Amino acid sequence: MWAASCLASCCAACACEACRTAVGSIGRRSARIAYCGLFALSLLASWVLREVAAPLLQSIPWINHFSKTPDREWFETDAVLRVSLGNFLFFTILAVIMAGIKDQKDPRDKVHHGGWMAKIFCWVVIVFLMFFVPNGVVSFYESISKFGSGLFLLVQVVLLLDFVHGWNENWVAKDEQFWYMALLVVSVVCYIATFSFSGLLFHWFTPSGQDCGLNMFFIVSTLILVFLFAIVALHPKINGSLLPASVIGLYCTYLCYSGLSSEPRDYECNGLHNHSKAMSTSSLTLGLCTTILSVVYSAVRAGSSATVLSAPDSPRAGADKPLLPFSKADEEDTKEVAKPVAYSYSFFHLIFSLASMYSAMLLTGWSTSVGESGKLVDVGWPSVYVRMATQWATAGLFIWSLVAPLLFPDREF
Repeated sequence: MWAASCLASCCAACACEACRTAVGSIGRRSARIAYCGLFALSLLASWVLREVAAPLLQSIPWINHFSKTPDREWFETDAVLRVSLGNFLFFTILAVIMAGIKDQKDPRDKVHHGGWMAKIFCWVVIVFLMFFVPNGVVSFYESISKFGSGLFLLVQVVLLLDFVHGWNENWVAKDEQFWYMALLVVSVVCYIATFSFSGLLFHWFTPSGQDCGLNMFFIVSTLILVFLFAIVALHPKINGSLLPASVIGLYCTYLCYSGLSSEPRDYECNGLHNHSKAMSTSSLTLGLCTTILSVVYSAVRAGSSATVLSAPDSPRAGADKPLLPFSKADEEDTKEVAKPVAYSYSFFHLIFSLASMYSAMLLTGWSTSVGESGKLVDVGWPSVYVRMATQWATAGLFIWSLVAPLLFPDREF
């Protein structure tokens, strides 16, 4: 027993030392990756607590203060929302602190890139304290998370537009027949996937014998947008390409499916209600993967705000700068000259704040906190309209990206 105790103590000490060394090695070159890792850790914590924390929350009097104890699903949702609230506050505080940084001599630049032991400790404390806040605060946070999730989806759209246009320009710049054929093949595959997916949407969400006019409107309007994208992109004055139009059309079709699948389970036009558990699991997995990838992509593109808010030739843009410098000499040069920051630190943290809201909605199935009755409230329709509004915003931004150079030829887009 004594030997086992010593071995456990040694292992714990080694693990702590390894963590301290790993955290201490995080610097300017890897800070953005570390923030992505911290965000992924918050997702893991939310997922674990959703599965195991319900019995503990049931025994906490300021959380379970109802005359009739809610079911287990309510406590699972509450645990996820409280972790998300702590994550949101942590990154929002960082966003406020980092506002207005223009060069790397600003003392706050070191706060952004260093102090990881303190930041991780603060993150743990903030998340822990969220389990002491009243249910009303959590309920309010859940309500605003719907809108914050919509904003995060818009950021995803901007990143997708930037990626697709860059992809198309890269292949066209090669000016070889092989790459032109590749553009055509990828476009055709995307259109086949779009129309096949649309057929499934008609089958799942417009069952015969039911009045499903709203679902029919959403699906048909999506198909109209797909054709509109192609018409605008191929207009002689636009001189666009089918690749961006096909990819955005496929993404809009996915948003339509995502919105329709969020309809209440007892809605007669939701044909997935018999398979709701399986479909929600697949949607959750896909949504979480999309969230993590989009956040990581924003880090690789120097915080994503550079692409969204700054001109390409701006010193803040940093679009052509690598995530990691090539050598230590590159890093030492930054200490000699007050170089402008490569991206907006504040907006970078704001992206994580919005992503925290969005991930909470995914993990809880876009569910809400409860009222005084202690019963779970079904809120499928708000999530439906958030997704469809995101689709329309996607369509508007894509069409604007095509026609804006024609309407304003003197401006660079």
